[in-house]
Amino acid sequence: MTFKSKFFTLEFLKWQSKQYSYYTVTFLKMYTLLYGLWKYLFQKDEYFVLILGLDNAGKTTFLEQTKTKFSKNYKGLNPAKITTTVGLNIGRIDMHGVRLNFWDLGGQEDLQVLWDKYYAECHAVVYIIDSSDIDRLQESKEAFDKMITNPSLVGVPLLLVANKQDIPKCLTVGRIKEVFRESKHLIGRRDCHVLAVSALHGDGVHEGIEWVVHRVRRNTLRPPKKNGDS
Repeated sequence: MTFKSKFFTLEFLKWQSKQYSYYTVTFLKMYTLLYGLWKYLFQKDEYFVLILGLDNAGKTTFLEQTKTKFSKNYKGLNPAKITTTVGLNIGRIDMHGVRLNFWDLGGQEDLQVLWDKYYAECHAVVYIIDSSDIDRLQESKEAFDKMITNPSLVGVPLLLVANKQDIPKCLTVGRIKEVFRESKHLIGRRDCHVLAVSALHGDGVHEGIEWVVHRVRRNTLRPPKKNGDS
């Protein structure tokens, strides 16, 4: 091979290398752009919501009604077959471009010690109160006070659900507000709302979930996760 041939071969290889580098960089830029667009269009902000309260308050019934109302083709459990939660029930719904993951935890006194294991990861708390159980209202408030004093829940929105409003002679929302107003100094400036609900019939459930979605989206103290985040 002549010197001239070698020169042109070397120059060609250099040109080919530059072309390869150009197309590689272009491909990576396009990939990054398209991946970002895909994430924007298809990945949802993901939030985790705790459902807490004493045993027999109606937590699992509330969760089942939520899944029934917001999950297409989901057939909820027969309320007569819902038993006391021992451990954890989970649920998931998608609405308004976000995903809500629910953790329904057992409310028996010996299981309440497990609640704080989930505080750091949650974005909101739905606290269920049995409006028909007047004898345990103070017990429910004490569990609520202990919960909200945990530093891992600072700034987390609270929805207090006055459940079983369909039962005659149950406590009114006004009366429940009076009792829990004593905890105002513990609640602080975080978003908090008391809502009349009949989880058995589904009354008020939709309104409650709408409230939760609105509050977690605007709460900058607990940013959402993205689908696929580890």
